[in-house]
Amino acid sequence: MTTHARLLTIFFLALPLGAGAQPAAPVAPPLPAGPATAGLLQTLFALIVVLALLGALAWFLKRYGPKAMGGSANLRVVGSLSLGGRERLLVVEVGKQWIVVGASPGRVNALATMPKQEDMDADADAGDAHAVLAPHAQPASSFADWLKQTIDKRK
Repeated sequence: MTTHARLLTIFFLALPLGAGAQPAAPVAPPLPAGPATAGLLQTLFALIVVLALLGALAWFLKRYGPKAMGGSANLRVVGSLSLGGRERLLVVEVGKQWIVVGASPGRVNALATMPKQEDMDADADAGDAHAVLAPHAQPASSFADWLKQTIDKRK
């Protein structure tokens, strides 16, 4: 063996196994658990307080906030009839007239307008259902005729 090979052998045998690694940094002692736990509890408490304030504000606005009725005092649904799964026929009172409206999921169409029928409101207040239906048999059939004519015109 040459001198050079001997020196390399001695060098590698003399090295400790972890010689390629850097020396370990001193380990800091663990911090006491009190301040970290207190900070976490304080943050959690603040979150709960903020969520409670949001809930209380939402309840207050729902209970005492502005009403969504805007200008709907002159608007009411007089009656409705289901025509199928999602189609409806509505009679809507607007001011002094009734509007017959066809409503489907994608569209709302005004089909007809007619003057408000005052005597129907008086009969309905009396509570006699037969009195409400019997006097209005003729206007109902005329509406049926009108509806039939309108459908025929569209075809």
